[in-house]
Amino acid sequence: MRHAGDPESERLRQDALREGNWKRWGPYLAERQWGTVREDYSHNGESWHHFTHDQARSRAYRWGEDGLLGICDRQGRLCFSLALWNERDPILKERLFGLTGPEGNHGEDVKEQYFYLDSTPTHSYLKGLYKYPQRAFPYANLVEENRRRSRLEPEYELNDTGVFDQGKAFDVFVEYAKSSAEDVLIEITVVNLGDEMARLHVLPTLWFRNTWSWGRQGEGYWQRPQITLHEGALQAQHEALGTYLLHMDPAAPTVSAPQAIFTENETNHQRLWGTPNAQPYVKDAFHRLLIEGNAAAVNPHQVGTKSAFHCVLQVPPHGRRVVKLRLHAAALPSAAPSASPFADFDTIVAQRRAEADLFYAAHTVQGMTA
Repeated sequence: MRHAGDPESERLRQDALREGNWKRWGPYLAERQWGTVREDYSHNGESWHHFTHDQARSRAYRWGEDGLLGICDRQGRLCFSLALWNERDPILKERLFGLTGPEGNHGEDVKEQYFYLDSTPTHSYLKGLYKYPQRAFPYANLVEENRRRSRLEPEYELNDTGVFDQGKAFDVFVEYAKSSAEDVLIEITVVNLGDEMARLHVLPTLWFRNTWSWGRQGEGYWQRPQITLHEGALQAQHEALGTYLLHMDPAAPTVSAPQAIFTENETNHQRLWGTPNAQPYVKDAFHRLLIEGNAAAVNPHQVGTKSAFHCVLQVPPHGRRVVKLRLHAAALPSAAPSASPFADFDTIVAQRRAEADLFYAAHTVQGMTA
């Protein structure tokens, strides 16, 4: 049933009747795929030991993907999420960290601070928050202290480590607003909660799930797709999904011009098992580029199955910086972005925020507080 003045209900009607594929893109991307039964193809069913957090940055997943506050299509073919680095973390922050069952005094548990703030049923509007320390992330401390505690003691959480003391953290907000079913606007807002200027590397990352390395063919095992640089945008081509473009607003307040970087979503066999890689560009290339300073880790020919815009933000104390992107199908009948993909950006995002509030105002019990 259509609700007068309620665009989200109209989108739901269109999706139900297959007049518009409004639910093709949504928050279907896991924040943690490693160490779960979803990625367990071990001989003994030991999922916690079969695929570890330490392996996750270097090992291609088979059945899914993960990332920070990301989205993907319903079949998990093309994925988008954030990677972050505060220049102190020993690992490029691409996914949630946590404890496996044997490590936690109360079982497995993610040790991060992240929040889902808003979403409409068609995901025409989404908002999430990830809180990233400005200090080195305390991976070892979280594992050691939780392992030491008995099951009768409380869990040792990220807040307990003191890593957020004196407000030394970034609030990283991500908002998604659909102009149409195949046109997604992305706004990343980084807030410096501290009293000093702080730098943050932000890598909006676009990649394909690896469906080509398993020796199989047919539905679900598509041929290797490709991402290239096309007139400043990342162009992602897939035999079943089609072609998509990811634009980044050139007006973003970065320290230097953002760089498009490329690699393959392929396992780094050399790092994990000491056997040679079939080719030099592997999944953990962006970690090796930033943290290890290895420029040869990324493909200079700007082609691959994993790509990102590398942005460096200088965020003033209690200030913010905003990065805008737009992901859309290359061939849109009537809703294609204008000559400038960002000319109508702010208007559309504001409209979807308002429509989300309108939808929930009509579906919320009277008298509930905010």
